Amino acid sequence: MDIPVTLTALAVLLALAVFCGWRGARPPNILKGPRLMPWRPLMMLCVVAIMLLTVHLLNLLGMQTGNQTRY
Repeated sequence: MDIPVTLTALAVLLALAVFCGWRGARPPNILKGPRLMPWRPLMMLCVVAIMLLTVHLLNLLGMQTGNQTRY
């Protein structure tokens, strides 16, 4: 992936993580029954993907983020 695609994916995942966090923080409505979407695990999945894409973006910008080989 190149830089514009990575930045777009980061923006979409960030918006999705904020939305899932907002939905997960709302109090449950007993009259509607149990929640069928696991909002907190979805938010955490988005955060993990954001971290991976951030490392990928840093690699695209020229930073080395992995283990360096020792000779």
